[in-house]
Amino acid sequence: MRQHRISRTAGGFAYIWTLMLVALMGSALAIGGELYATSARRDKEAQLLFIGHEFRQALGRYLQAKGAGGMAQYPLTLDELLQDPRFPGAKRHLRRLYTDPMTGKAEWGLVRQQGRIVGIHSLSEQAPIKQGNFLDDDRGFNGKGRYADWVFTYPSDLYTGPQAAPPPGMPRNQMTGG
Repeated sequence: MRQHRISRTAGGFAYIWTLMLVALMGSALAIGGELYATSARRDKEAQLLFIGHEFRQALGRYLQAKGAGGMAQYPLTLDELLQDPRFPGAKRHLRRLYTDPMTGKAEWGLVRQQGRIVGIHSLSEQAPIKQGNFLDDDRGFNGKGRYADWVFTYPSDLYTGPQAAPPPGMPRNQMTGG
């Protein structure tokens, strides 16, 4: 009879240890999931910076190419960066139109001056993780509260005026600056 009591007590402790182990594993998985999500978001931020620089450089190449009329101008559409209509042959300033890594869509906010595209920005309203230590061309991104405030213009210090909300009925990606 004495052995029977000991085995029931030991079985109760094993159950408690199993519950504690399951709770610890759940906590570890939750922490791991959060770390993974943060890491994935940092990767998306790095992609956004890379893609923004690609667009910035393409806008610069387009502006400097001058075309048949000999006049330096910005493109009217992003598609003109893929196939410059000012040249009879295939003149590319950008290999492809990139997808916004923050929204997952091939839709960008366009910054325009006099109807021409001088820059792009993400349409994401999320707050960035990265708040400082940007490259010199991106130093204006320090302390910005959302990815949509990371505006990639050519030149990088081009003043485009404040980025206000679009008027009712106008999509944000058709917004004009300054």
